[in-house]
Amino acid sequence: MSVARMVAGAGSVLALIGLSGCGFVWNCTDSTAERGEADVRVEIVDLDERPVGVTAEVTGWRREPHPQVPEEGDQIHFDVRFEGAGQGTGPAVDACAVDEDRVVLGCQTVHSDVDFGGDTTDTGDGYLAVDHPERAAEVLLVPNDQSTHDRRTCEDDVKDGGGAHPPDAPEPGERL
Repeated sequence: MSVARMVAGAGSVLALIGLSGCGFVWNCTDSTAERGEADVRVEIVDLDERPVGVTAEVTGWRREPHPQVPEEGDQIHFDVRFEGAGQGTGPAVDACAVDEDRVVLGCQTVHSDVDFGGDTTDTGDGYLAVDHPERAAEVLLVPNDQSTHDRRTCEDDVKDGGGAHPPDAPEPGERL
């Protein structure tokens, strides 16, 4: 077989692959939602900043040792309540202990257990281990739904990744 025939044959195969929609270049794009305004009571929003029909509220907080690891000293123990119509397994939000200037001391994602399709109220609590618990002035919730946080990115998987992602959790030292 001549080189010219091989080149012509390869070009035909590449053209056929391109026409069939199986190109070699994946057009993968990621976007990150903008972080909403943190507060003690928030209406949870989806990736397009539309309300999901659930509110979350910090109903109280205090400094105290975690009962399972009291030797680690005080942590921020907070109570949270979710109210509203469920969205599948329910939304999740970041809860953050902040100082009087709203500088983040520490955060964790809090998942609701709101039943699918019904109006419910779900309460729970959590502990935030922070370097200086004595500086905590309040616990705030970031309104962005974090329940879709495990979606693959283009960096993880260029073929199946991409799309919109919730904002990253606030880091200690950031101002909310």
